[in-house]
Amino acid sequence: MFFPSVCVTPLERFSFAFLLLMVYSFLGWCGEMVYCSLGQRRLCEKRGFLNGLLCPIYGHGALVVLLVLDGGCANPLFTFLLGAILTSLVEYITSYAMEKLFHMRWWDYSQYRFHINGRVCLLNSTLFGLASVFLCHAASPPVSARLASLFVSGIGVPLALVLLAVYLVDLALSVRSAIQIGDRLAKLHAIQDELTGRLEALKAEQQQAMELQRKRLEGSLTAACLGVEERAAQAAQAVQSKLEPLAGLSAGFAARLEAARGEAQQKLHALYDRQDFFERRLLRAFPSMRAPHYGDALKKLLEYRSIRKK
Repeated sequence: MFFPSVCVTPLERFSFAFLLLMVYSFLGWCGEMVYCSLGQRRLCEKRGFLNGLLCPIYGHGALVVLLVLDGGCANPLFTFLLGAILTSLVEYITSYAMEKLFHMRWWDYSQYRFHINGRVCLLNSTLFGLASVFLCHAASPPVSARLASLFVSGIGVPLALVLLAVYLVDLALSVRSAIQIGDRLAKLHAIQDELTGRLEALKAEQQQAMELQRKRLEGSLTAACLGVEERAAQAAQAVQSKLEPLAGLSAGFAARLEAARGEAQQKLHALYDRQDFFERRLLRAFPSMRAPHYGDALKKLLEYRSIRKK
C-alpha cells in the first residue's frame, strides 16, 4: 500500500507523496555527487537542475517504481529488471522533454556503449535497477514509516507545504536560468552570423576594388608597351599612380575588418559577462551539455567561462 493509513484526505496524500519525492530527490542527489566525484577522483561541481540539494529525476523515478510495482516485486530479480526499465523510461522522457523545452541536450551518453540516442545507457540502467531493489526491499518501508509518523504528530502537511513553496521558487529560478542560457546562445549565434556576413561583404567589396584597379593597371601597361621610348617614363609614372591606391585600399580593408571584429567582440563579451550566478551554476552542473542548434556558440561560451576562471 503506497499511502499509509494515517493519510486519509487528498491533501494528506499529496503531502505524503511530495515528502517522498523530496526524500528520494535528496538521496538521489547524494548518490549523483558520490558517483561523479569518484569518477573524477575529486569533489565534483554541484549536480542537478535545481539550485538546492535535490535531483528531482531520481525522486520521480522512485515514485514511479513504488507506484507501478506496488512497493516492489516478491522476487528481487523482477524488481531489478522492471525497475531498470521504468527508471530508464523516466530518464529518457525527461531528457527528451527538457531538450524540447530549452533546446539543449542536458546530458549525453553517446560515449557509452549500449545507449539509446545518448539519452539512456546500459550502465545507468543497471545502476537504476540495483537502486530500485534497494529502494523497494530496504529503504522504502522505514522511510514511509518515518514520514507517516509526521502526519500522526500533525506536522506532515505544514512541512510539505513549506517545502513545496521553496521547491517551486527553486524550480522557477532554474527554469528562468535555462531559458536565459538558451536566449543567450541564440544571441551569440546571431552575432557570429552577423560578423560572418559583414566579413564576407567586406571581402567581396575588396575583391571588386582590386579587380577594378587590376584592369586600370593592365590598361596602363598596354599603353607603355605601345608607346614610344620617350613615353616610357610617363607610362612608368602612370603605372605607379595606379599601384598607390592598391596599398591604401589594402590598409583601409584591414582597418574596416578589424573594426568589424572589434565590434563583434564587444557584443560577445557583453553577453558573456551578463550571466548571473544561477546561469553559471547550471552550466557547471551539466558539463556534457550540448546545444544542437547553437553548438559553436555554446562551445565559445564555455571556453570564455574557462578562461575567466583562470
